[in-house]
Amino acid sequence: MLEILAALVFGYLLGSIPFGLLITRAAGLGDVRRIGSGNIGATNVLRTGNKGLAALTLLADALKGTVAVLVAGWFGPNLALYAGLAAFLGHIFPVWLNFKGGKGVATYLGVLAGIHWPAALAFAVVWLGVAFLTRFSSLAALVAALVVPVFLYFLGHGSAAALFVIMTAIVYYKHWPNISRLMAGTEARIGAKE
Repeated sequence: MLEILAALVFGYLLGSIPFGLLITRAAGLGDVRRIGSGNIGATNVLRTGNKGLAALTLLADALKGTVAVLVAGWFGPNLALYAGLAAFLGHIFPVWLNFKGGKGVATYLGVLAGIHWPAALAFAVVWLGVAFLTRFSSLAALVAALVVPVFLYFLGHGSAAALFVIMTAIVYYKHWPNISRLMAGTEARIGAKE
């Protein structure tokens, strides 16, 4: 039980580092929460017009999920799952920002890469395909996240599939405003400044 608690705390604290906010502030762009969607993730950082900072945010947010999984995985495969979930939740509900963080997609991908990299590759291919066709980051994330648990299940990774059912449900919950805007035809496209 103590190992599970340690994995959860470690994953949460790592996941709660708000890289989007830290990176944009360090670059002299101020508080990224004051533009676009008010989110601290890579898509909103892209709305600053700086693709390099958006890419750096995406990488940092993904890596915190991967690192949480890999470090905890040294102590046991189940601990990797706990740490991954905690990192994902830490990004979405960071203690440092009054529990108002990002939507978790990059960290979701990072956790997935640490647990089963072929599933992360499948996520990336689906995301890129949908994003290329529609120019909607939110729609691409929603479709890709739906594929992941099914992919994991059919590859025989039942525990990971169950974890990603939970994480996918949370991604959908966090994207509910985006879903509403997609249905209304008012969702911002990738690269659009708001």
